[in-house]
Amino acid sequence: MPLLHVNGISVPCKAILFDKDGTLLDLMEMWGTWAESVLRDMETQMALIGADFTGDKNLLLGTVQDAKGRITGYDPGGPLPMATVEQTYGILAWQLYAAGVPWNDAIVRVMGIAKDAMNELRERRAARPLPGLLPFLAQCAQASLRLGVVTSDESHTTAEHLEWLGISGYFGAVVTRDKVVKGKPAPEMAEAACRELGTLPEETVVIGDSNADMQMGRGAGLRLAIGISSAAGTAEHLADADTVVRDFTELTVSM
Repeated sequence: MPLLHVNGISVPCKAILFDKDGTLLDLMEMWGTWAESVLRDMETQMALIGADFTGDKNLLLGTVQDAKGRITGYDPGGPLPMATVEQTYGILAWQLYAAGVPWNDAIVRVMGIAKDAMNELRERRAARPLPGLLPFLAQCAQASLRLGVVTSDESHTTAEHLEWLGISGYFGAVVTRDKVVKGKPAPEMAEAACRELGTLPEETVVIGDSNADMQMGRGAGLRLAIGISSAAGTAEHLADADTVVRDFTELTVSM
């Protein structure tokens, strides 16, 4: 059985599950740009109805912005890295509803804003792998490890992002939020991925950048839960991780 080496320990495993945003791809490169566009258009909508945001605008998605509106960071425990599409729509639409826009209209406006922001990303194909990811995936393939993706994103955008990174062919299972009843931190995604890969949970490792990933892994009985802390520069939000690394340069695989 292949061995995964991390932080001085060697763990036998047959499969590895990866979160997508903040794990396979740089979250700020993609979703930071998306969030800037969304917040800018939300400001326009609020101005058109003569209203201000309820509370701090940065708390809408859990972002940190400079004076020019550029997003320079985010809360690793906030909506940007963790919320589903539907949850994000709800967060944004509530601001419009609180300002007097009927709920259905608020949802339609928010969906339009999010669609425009995503189209901007598609034009730029804004996806950058985390440091060391591509060599690590090649090591995994050479060792015949079975790989899967478990993400709170939807099927269509997940397929796009994996294609943009050029790594679609590595994964034998891609479990997205729209394929399960209960998303993270429930164990269902990890359980489904293990079934698709034909591996047992105790033979499987999960790697992710949120504590929801870690909780999912523990709930599914996975062998090891590895946290990625590069986005936030801290591991405090990964309370349920078995071990934490900054990026994939700290991981190796051998037979």
